[in-house]
Amino acid sequence: MNLSGPGVRHVFIRDLVLEASIGIHAHEQRKHQRVRINVDLAVVDEGDAERALGHENLDSVVDYQRVAHAVRAIVRAGHIRLAETLAERIAGACLGLDRRIRLVRITIEKLDVFADAASAGVAIERSQDGFCPPSPAIPY
Repeated sequence: MNLSGPGVRHVFIRDLVLEASIGIHAHEQRKHQRVRINVDLAVVDEGDAERALGHENLDSVVDYQRVAHAVRAIVRAGHIRLAETLAERIAGACLGLDRRIRLVRITIEKLDVFADAASAGVAIERSQDGFCPPSPAIPY
C-alpha cells in the first residue's frame, strides 16, 4: 500500500493543547496537565477527487472539525494512565470516523513533565489493515 503517492491527501491537526487527566503518579491523578496532540490522517481519494473537490463537496473530504471533536471528547472522558493509551484511543477513533482514512499518526506530548525539556511523549502509527509501512520520523 503506497500512502504517499497520488490519490492520498493528509488531513491534520497540529499542536492541539488540552488540559488532560493523565499519568500514573499520585500528583498527576489529582491535577490536570497540559498535553499537545498532533493528528495526521492519510486519506485515500476515491473516484474523481479533483472534480468532487472542485465543487467543494464536504462529503468528499474528511472533516477535521469531527476529528478535533473526537480528540477533545476522548481527553474529557476521564483519567488515562498512559500517554500510549491516549494515543491508541485517538488512533482508534480516527480510523473509525471514515473508511477512507487508511493510516493515522498520533503524537501525544506532556508539556510540563521536565523543567529542562519542552515535552515528553509518544508517537504511534496505526492503519486500517494493521499494516504500518516504515516511515520517516514523525516531525514535531
